[in-house]
Amino acid sequence: MKKVLITGANSYIGTSFEKYVTEHYKDYLSIDTVDMIDGSWRDKDFSAYDVVYHVAGIAHADVGKVTEEVKARYYAVNTDLAIETARKAKAEGVRQFVFMSSAIIYGDSAPCGKPKMITGETPPAPSNFYGDSKLQADLGIQKLADHNFLTCILRPPMIYGKGSKGNYPVLSKMAKKLPVFPDYYNQRSMLYIENLCEFLAQVMIRGESGVFFPQNAEYVQTSEMVRMIAEVRGHKIQISKGWNWLVKLAGIIPGKSRKLANKAFGNLTYDQSMSKYWLKYQVVDLKTSIERTEK
Repeated sequence: MKKVLITGANSYIGTSFEKYVTEHYKDYLSIDTVDMIDGSWRDKDFSAYDVVYHVAGIAHADVGKVTEEVKARYYAVNTDLAIETARKAKAEGVRQFVFMSSAIIYGDSAPCGKPKMITGETPPAPSNFYGDSKLQADLGIQKLADHNFLTCILRPPMIYGKGSKGNYPVLSKMAKKLPVFPDYYNQRSMLYIENLCEFLAQVMIRGESGVFFPQNAEYVQTSEMVRMIAEVRGHKIQISKGWNWLVKLAGIIPGKSRKLANKAFGNLTYDQSMSKYWLKYQVVDLKTSIERTEK
């Protein structure tokens, strides 16, 4: 059995993974967690662990008008803390370090109507300090890797599931209340929390290293996801192309309306070939993931 230390308490991903391991991999992995807020983690002995899984960080940044002090905090937590944790793990003999990077390192989604597919040749190009803070940690941790210290970097797209934050709860709320919704074509890569947890469990058990791009087996169209949520919730909603003009109009009006339209109907996908590995981690399909998230 491998001992795993999650660095970062009370995170959605960390707590979900611990629960998943308890239900599916309790004979293979044991989980401990340490809080990273007050600095006492620096006194903890990492040498007792085979794997350190770093989830501490600041997400969902408002990248509008922010002070330099706020930006500095993102780099202090997302970059400096992550690299410091990895260095401690390496110095104390931990075999594998798993880090949650993000698709945000490739910049924002493309505006409505414009495709954006990330391939193996796409260079990182963060569009703001939040994305850059994640990228600098991602690259800094990779530099520490050697034969005795395996680094496993995950760059997932948007993660969702029961209790998640971010864009999914907003879509869910609309799906349960609106009478109509635009049938506007777009594509997004997403990752259901159980698929992520399955991926994590397998790379830890087998001691994998490298940069990985886990995602669901299916791309997501926003209107189709809204339809599925409404169906699960028993809410009648009309998905109609007749409202697509509203999306197009919002997409060209400067300011908040354009930002919201692009957030909901923009495009950002990973080439599916980047996410196919020898391990089978896409254990839950899109429809089932919506059912489990909403019920």
